[in-house]
Amino acid sequence: MQQSAGEYMTVFLFGFFVYALLEIAGRGYTHWTMGLLGGAALMLLYSMERHFPAPSGVRAVFGALFITASEFTVGVFDNLIMGWHVWDYSDRAWNLLGQVCPLFSMLWFLLCFPAQRVCAALYRRYHACRSD
Repeated sequence: MQQSAGEYMTVFLFGFFVYALLEIAGRGYTHWTMGLLGGAALMLLYSMERHFPAPSGVRAVFGALFITASEFTVGVFDNLIMGWHVWDYSDRAWNLLGQVCPLFSMLWFLLCFPAQRVCAALYRRYHACRSD
């Protein structure tokens, strides 16, 4: 079944708000660019769930790599270019310019597993509603 722009918008908004809420719960605040990153990440995971028939562990590795690369890109822009000081991993072991580190890459890997279940549930719900 073909996916629509509305379907991806729903997934994006879900990722935007859930990630922002997780960050607020975890550290007390967030930044709008983190919501954008959360939405984009969930859209990728959603697309992989539908079009990348690989074991969930493999999809989690690719998801974590995408999220880490995206976090680095956004971090360079937000923190190093714009000076917004959204986050700083400089005190973490093996960080790269203070923007990414293995600890958070592992966290993204682990979060990909429940995100895959969310993506599967969103797909079932969206397509069950459309076929009625």
